[in-house]
Amino acid sequence: MTRRQANRAGVSPATFQRLASESVLERVAQGVYHLAGAPTPDHLALRATWLQLAPDVLAWKRIPAEGVVSHRSAAAVYGLGHLPADRHEFTLPERRQSRRRDVRLHHRQVADAEWISFRGLLVTRPARVAADLLADREDPGAVAQVTADAIRGAYDYPGTFADALAPHAAKFGLRRQDGIALLRRLLDLVGDRQTSEWMAEVRAQAERAAEPEGHAY
Repeated sequence: MTRRQANRAGVSPATFQRLASESVLERVAQGVYHLAGAPTPDHLALRATWLQLAPDVLAWKRIPAEGVVSHRSAAAVYGLGHLPADRHEFTLPERRQSRRRDVRLHHRQVADAEWISFRGLLVTRPARVAADLLADREDPGAVAQVTADAIRGAYDYPGTFADALAPHAAKFGLRRQDGIALLRRLLDLVGDRQTSEWMAEVRAQAERAAEPEGHAY
């Protein structure tokens, strides 16, 4: 919780200070506290930084406008790939800056289909993570590993990856907007045994989407 959340909930500053001084509440970051004795959540530093982005808003009431965990940080939350999350990365719709060297804020709209609530955090979906990493000029092999891990773990669908990757196809010498070809290119870098199965799934999905709609009589 944040100090400001507690104050808005009716906890007086004096009471809050007493709870902190008696170690009932443990300070984990500036303005962010953890209840002593409660299980320590994973990615504690990342969670604390996320709470600091909108300190008045309870975690379960947050919306993407108040910050979504993204890029390397999102991959780390899912446990995908091997890119070190040496900075806390978030995406917000409005441009903001942070003086902290361990925080990076990205400016972009996050569509409703591009994020989920995962382990108490708002996080971009794995397909969006892969697309963001490519846009950030990350190593394609590292992005490929994130992609393969996500599909293998059923965190996202091959077709969702193809759609998200499509804008980057031309950068790899492929036909513009050919997300299927780019997905195959990335998966070939990993060499997963299920690649053929995943590609068959995404092609079947594309064929179904291309079929004309039936007519009612």
